[in-house]
Amino acid sequence: MTAISDSPAHNGVRNGSANGTSPIEGQPPIASYPDLKDKVVFGAKIFGCDLYLESAQHTQKRIAAEGGDITVVAADVTNSGSVKAAVDACIAKYGRIDILVNNVGRSEPGGPAEMVEAVWDAQSSVNLKSVYLCCHFILPLMEEQGHGVVVNIASIAGLRYIGKPQVAYAATKAAVIQFTKATAVIYAPKNIRLNVVVPGLMHTPLVGMLADKYAGGDLSGFIAKRNKAVPMGKMGDSFDVAMTAVFLASQQSRYITGQRSWSMVASPPRLANKAI
Repeated sequence: MTAISDSPAHNGVRNGSANGTSPIEGQPPIASYPDLKDKVVFGAKIFGCDLYLESAQHTQKRIAAEGGDITVVAADVTNSGSVKAAVDACIAKYGRIDILVNNVGRSEPGGPAEMVEAVWDAQSSVNLKSVYLCCHFILPLMEEQGHGVVVNIASIAGLRYIGKPQVAYAATKAAVIQFTKATAVIYAPKNIRLNVVVPGLMHTPLVGMLADKYAGGDLSGFIAKRNKAVPMGKMGDSFDVAMTAVFLASQQSRYITGQRSWSMVASPPRLANKAI
């Protein structure tokens, strides 16, 4: 998670917490560096966590080089004790948490018949339980403060079939969207906003892994097909997701809650049945 400090000159982005843990086959957070870098630009003090401390420290060095204030710890956001320890450490460091960004994801191929229970459970824990746990421990703190912002990161796969059998990922990201909308209504009277970013097809380091899984390792061909599936002719990247999250965390969106925000144009229907 990531803490963000008060900076009145920068659109009211304040102390906060962002879930940057990414147990996706040992990869660092997909949008970690640009997402955190842009929070630094907006006056952020960051408390970041990752399942693998080395990945978090890599991001920490890059943020520190930009002049940012960032602390990182190792944490497993699928484990309640680990989440609570990270939240407690964040409070000990910065005294408050005003922004929570849940940005984790794990996708494995398979439908319900062929997917083994352990694979289903792992994706459910990473994609959905992590959101619940972070909100479980942080929303009460925001309520005590009298305000707060939560930005969850879902996926276009949570809204439609995108051409490959990843039923657990699709189901859990859809659940994140509805979790956000329902919880936003509950917490609106408490001056706490919750919104969800729904990225379309993004060009991230994960694309190489997806090419191995779904395109026989043909990375260039896989990228070309994904670009073709986007009406603008090219995928977005983590910067596009980051700027959407920064907007939703800022006072510029102070009257927006319970909404899903696209960070990229969806794939057209004519390509919906092709694996992308």
